[in-house]
Order: sequence, then structure tokens, then C-alpha cells
Amino acid sequence: METYTFLREFADSWMLLLLFCIFIGVGFWVFRPGSRKVHDESANMIFRNDDRPAPEQEAKK
Repeated sequence: METYTFLREFADSWMLLLLFCIFIGVGFWVFRPGSRKVHDESANMIFRNDDRPAPEQEAKK
């Protein structure tokens, strides 16, 4: 069997299944219980210093 034919069959079957499982796994990981706090903190991180400018020490980081 030629290398190209073998790789093509592998990509069309097992690799497709593997990538689909990774996609589903990432979806479950994102929507897992208890992750809401982490996602809310990440979403609001840019508004942390909205009331006043950041201090000089923090702005230099």
C-alpha cells in the first residue's frame, strides 16, 4: 500500500474520530461545573481598574 493512500485512509477514519473526541472533550471542559467563577473572572479582568487608573507599579508590569 502506498504511503499516501494509507495516510489518507487513516485521516478519513481514525484521525477524524480522534479530533471529534477532542472537540467534545474541550466542550465538556469549558462547561464543567465550577468553571463559571474562572470564566467570569477572566471576562471581567480588563475592567478591574475601570474606576481609577492603575498604580505606577502595576502599570509597569
